Amino acid sequence: MKTLAGKVALVTGASRGIGRACALALAESGADVAVNFRAREEAARETCALVQSRGRRALPVRADVSRSSEVDRMVDLIAQELGTVEILVNNAGIVRRYPWDRIPEEGWDEILSVNLKSAYLVTQAVLPGMRARRWGRIINISSGAAATGGVVGPYYAASKAGLLGLTHGYASFTVKEGITVNAVAPSLIQTDMLLDLPATPGAVPVGRFGTPEEIADVVVMLARNGYITGQTIYVNGGRHMT
Repeated sequence: MKTLAGKVALVTGASRGIGRACALALAESGADVAVNFRAREEAARETCALVQSRGRRALPVRADVSRSSEVDRMVDLIAQELGTVEILVNNAGIVRRYPWDRIPEEGWDEILSVNLKSAYLVTQAVLPGMRARRWGRIINISSGAAATGGVVGPYYAASKAGLLGLTHGYASFTVKEGITVNAVAPSLIQTDMLLDLPATPGAVPVGRFGTPEEIADVVVMLARNGYITGQTIYVNGGRHMT
C-alpha cells in the first residue's frame, strides 16, 4: 500500500542499520527519501540505490546533524531536490564505551550532541515547512535504555531519555497543527552497534535479537497514523513490559 505516496522523508544516519531499514520501508510505502550520512558515503549511496530500486526518488546528503549550519544546508538542499520534508526520522546516534564511573566530559558532550542535540536541530529546521502544510510526522529513535538504564552507560541512557522529553514537548505544541511527534525505543537490535555491547539473545524474553526491519515497521505505522502523538513505543522482545 503506497499510503505515503508523494511524501518526502528525511532519515538521519540512514547509511546502515535501523536508518537504512527505515528509509527502505518508507520508500516501499511510497515516500521519496533523503538519506543523511556523516562519513559513510558509499553505504549511503547503497541505501539510495535500494530506495530507487523500489521506484522512489532518493538523495544522499552529507551533514553532521549536530551542527546547525550543516543541518540548515541539508534541509535547503532537500527542498531544492525533493521538496519540503514532511516525514522526519531522527535516527542518527552513536555509542561510546566508557567505564560508567569515569565518563570523560568530552565523551558526555559528544554523546549528548550527536544523540540529542541533533534531533532538536533537525526538528527545528523542518518544522516551518510542516506547519505551513499543516501536516507532518516526526519520529525520534530513542532506546530501551531511556527507561531501564541499558547496558552501555548512564551517559547513553541520558541522551536517549532526553529524546523522550523532546518528543513530548514538541507533540504538545504541534498537536493542533496536523503534526504528530512520537518516539520508538528499540532494545537489542541486530546492528553493528550491538557487536560492541555485552548482550546475548538469552537476555531477550522472546529468545532472539530484534531486526532493523521490525523497528522500521513501527516507524512506517507512525508515519501513516495521524491520531497517535506524544507516545513512546518500546520494541524490545519483552524486555520491558510495564
